[in-house]
Amino acid sequence: MIVLGLETTCDETAAAVVERDADGRGRILSNIVWSQIDEHAAFGGVVPEIAARAHVEVLDRLIAQAMQEAGRRFDELDGVAAAAGPGLIGGLIVGLTTAKAIALVHEKPLVAVNHLEAHALTARLTNDLPFPYCLFLASGGHTQIVAVRGVGDYVRIGTTLDDAIGEAFDKTAKVLGLDYPGGPAVERAARDGDPARFALPRPMVGRPDADFSLSGLKTALRLEAEKLAPLSDQDVRDLCASFQQAVADMVRDRLRTGLSLFREQFGQPMALVAAGGVASNQAIRALLNACALDGRTVLVLPRPELCTDNGAMIAWAGAERLAYGLTDTLDVGPRPRWPLDTVRKPREPGSAGAPAAGAAPA
Repeated sequence: MIVLGLETTCDETAAAVVERDADGRGRILSNIVWSQIDEHAAFGGVVPEIAARAHVEVLDRLIAQAMQEAGRRFDELDGVAAAAGPGLIGGLIVGLTTAKAIALVHEKPLVAVNHLEAHALTARLTNDLPFPYCLFLASGGHTQIVAVRGVGDYVRIGTTLDDAIGEAFDKTAKVLGLDYPGGPAVERAARDGDPARFALPRPMVGRPDADFSLSGLKTALRLEAEKLAPLSDQDVRDLCASFQQAVADMVRDRLRTGLSLFREQFGQPMALVAAGGVASNQAIRALLNACALDGRTVLVLPRPELCTDNGAMIAWAGAERLAYGLTDTLDVGPRPRWPLDTVRKPREPGSAGAPAAGAAPA
């Protein structure tokens, strides 16, 4: 099947076309992403009204480009998928309304995709990965460890109690006067810094659960910065390196605990998968392999451009759901808050419209 996917949850506008064969293997036919970094840079963060307006201005053009690069016509599509949440309400309305219009005009099935589910399923597009596996999702808005047991079947093992890791990177950059977006800026500065100069805390390390907490670490960094003000360039680099090392140590501990809890509840995972913008951070990526080895599994890391928000992951999640007959009506609405573990599951085998027991999806 061939599916068009639209992503407009935050500050990237994206459109993509993917193909899913009868054996469940995927192929990206096009994947166009337009970033709004320049529009938000002056404000040091995403402005929802500006983001929604930018989606309106460019989405039609990106869809046309994605279809052209894929070499497909709208009447050749098997479905249209759009991120329906969680995310900024203005952007969600733009993407979902556009997808509804295409689906209605061309009489194609509509799939309202949970943005987090799209991240969770990307490894099946890139690596043909079987279930179950353990997902580490770390982005500007989300930090979770999730057991991915099947399409629509997710169990949250750990989550952040306050800020997401990506948000903590962005706020650290703002405190230190670095450019937007903050995550890459902190990573660049940390390369020439001393990670041992500042004794920053490692929140939650050693606890028996797999949850995260970033607020105390952020506060500790801000206090160190205030004591040194005005900051030299080297002070900034050392603070960034110390912060990044503290986050890495926390992630390593939380993932080891999360993988242990996964094994206790669901057996051995087929892989440890990382997704979200923070998974593009090289310091974080470096420690993930050690975590996978400790957990007696393998590490699956999609390419960095598929870890951040993109249309291919939405199209693929749409294709995975379509394979089980999971579609949505045209009155489906956007959901700014939409926990991953509440997405609709396929029907149980043997029920009306569900695959027969032991059978693969269509």
